[in-house]
Amino acid sequence: QVQLVESGGGSVQAGGSLRLSCAASGRTSSIDAMGWFRQAPGKEREFVAGINSILTWNSGGTSYAESAKGRFTISRDNAKNTVYLQMNNLKPEDTAVYYCAARGSRYISSSATVYDYWGQGTQVTVSS
Repeated sequence: QVQLVESGGGSVQAGGSLRLSCAASGRTSSIDAMGWFRQAPGKEREFVAGINSILTWNSGGTSYAESAKGRFTISRDNAKNTVYLQMNNLKPEDTAVYYCAARGSRYISSSATVYDYWGQGTQVTVSS
């Protein structure tokens, strides 16, 4: 089993920044691709960004939702088993609970259904 614990959420004004962290523990050798998803009230959970293992590829492959491109950056510290999401120029529409997810496959997917492990989520609130 793998446990994922998110941190770093909070409340900021529009234009501000936050850095989310997701620490993995347990059988971390069994996971490769990791991603961030978010879910706003009354909406479905949506993909934000994903990254796969640097050990698998020459460099960590990444993927972003259109809404995140140019503002969010996902990164990974394999030594610490931690994935980060740096969020800049935040907008009120970024308000949501942000979840970290992981899967055994190296392939980053925007579908929440293929991820095997999930964190408990961290709230991000952006005020205008």
